Amino acid sequence: MEVAAFYGFSALAILAALFILFSKNLIYGAFALLLAFLGIAALFVLAGADFLGVAQIMIYVGGILVLLMFGIMLTQRAIQQEGPSRHNRVEVPITRKVWGFVIGIGIVGVLAKIIFSANFRMSGDAVSRKSTIKTIGVELMTSHLLPFEIAAILLLVALIGAAYLALNRNPAQ
Repeated sequence: MEVAAFYGFSALAILAALFILFSKNLIYGAFALLLAFLGIAALFVLAGADFLGVAQIMIYVGGILVLLMFGIMLTQRAIQQEGPSRHNRVEVPITRKVWGFVIGIGIVGVLAKIIFSANFRMSGDAVSRKSTIKTIGVELMTSHLLPFEIAAILLLVALIGAAYLALNRNPAQ
């Protein structure tokens, strides 16, 4: 079952990367990037690097991808409207809705089968050997505390500098 999950998440990451490469729409490319990041995070978790998987989701999906989406949405040109009553709605054919529903149900079914067939009961000894989060946390807070705090202070200074630059903008100049 792990081999099937590995090939599935690998295919998801590769297909999403190919879609990013060949997509002409930036929004669709950003959503494909979300799928690629999630596929890579799942591969990290399957490899036993659960800390890297969680960091992948928190940093790349939660931070960088959201920033990229805001950048795309805020810098796109406004669509010229022909009149005040025009709406930017696109009619989706019913066949696409049906196929989307069928594919969505299929994906949920496959994921439910994987979740329910997995054996999540492990002894305490196996959990401590497999998880890297506790080891990394202890290392960060003991022997690597100084570099960790320096990185935190540098990020805080960068955040304060960005806020200062954003506040002192004068649109009249």
